[in-house]
Amino acid sequence: MEFGLQLGRLDLGRVRDVAQAAEALGFQVLVVPDHLAAEGPERQFDPHDLLYDAMVQVALLSEATKTVRVGHLVLCNLFRHPAITAQGLTSLDHLSGGRLLAGLGTGWTEREFAMTGIPFPDIATRLRMLDEALTCIRSLWRHEETTFAGEFYRFQNAILFPKPVQQPQPPILLGGGGRGLLRLAAKHADIVNIISDAGKPGYVSLANVAKLTDDSFRAKVRFVREEAQRLGRDGKAIRISNVIFSAVLTDSPTATQAVAEGMAPMFGTTAEGILHSPMALIGTPEQCVAELQRRQREWDVSQIIFSFSGEDTLRRLGEEILPHC
Repeated sequence: MEFGLQLGRLDLGRVRDVAQAAEALGFQVLVVPDHLAAEGPERQFDPHDLLYDAMVQVALLSEATKTVRVGHLVLCNLFRHPAITAQGLTSLDHLSGGRLLAGLGTGWTEREFAMTGIPFPDIATRLRMLDEALTCIRSLWRHEETTFAGEFYRFQNAILFPKPVQQPQPPILLGGGGRGLLRLAAKHADIVNIISDAGKPGYVSLANVAKLTDDSFRAKVRFVREEAQRLGRDGKAIRISNVIFSAVLTDSPTATQAVAEGMAPMFGTTAEGILHSPMALIGTPEQCVAELQRRQREWDVSQIIFSFSGEDTLRRLGEEILPHC
């Protein structure tokens, strides 16, 4: 099992400090989100959240660490032309010495586009745009010249040099939960990070969060594997990633049950449901290790990304969970 940490809404000095602490604790992947406005569930919004440029943050992670993979969960395709994305990610791959994880997605936070005037087409269009962007980025990384005439992007004898350190390309991670995104993952991705579907509604709906259950997560894994096979890829070669937004380490099974019962209504589920929710990890260290091993066994998850929630939880995860998984 590979463990990672997502860092968001932190000042740059703290990003550096947390990154170095996470690397020392044994985390293997560090990622940052890509937003102009940070929304919580049901459009919760603080206009003073700290949101630094995602490319700059990964450059900082590259310089602050020595061995961990660094990247995005995930870059918003609509914020950058694919030629700019390809060049930026190549630069980060060189800066990190070949440690880049290239995470991309369609973009989903409708507020960001409403406030800036950046076009925000429907999810079907955004998926077609991401498909073309990935096709172009991969070609720029692999070939001397790229010529492409698509619905959204056009390249004529386009060059990109230097090529990435990692050849033929850095690993591509796609993040999302809808079938359209999973189809793109089956076509392009090395890793797919499965979350609740926010692309179609344009915000994180708690009703959609509640739909991401033990059973539905497994169904999404099966779907992406079957789609990959249909496209002639080895479905098993696509790694499955699970991001955990709420990690709560307790000191007893009784406390675990109390926390689960308290959180369950927010997720629209039962205490048992929240204990097995892909979005959360609740329990004593022993219970958490057992649950992560179950996800590895039953969901075929090989990468867990924890959302950073404080130094104490980070330390406990590093000391009490990671060495036992």
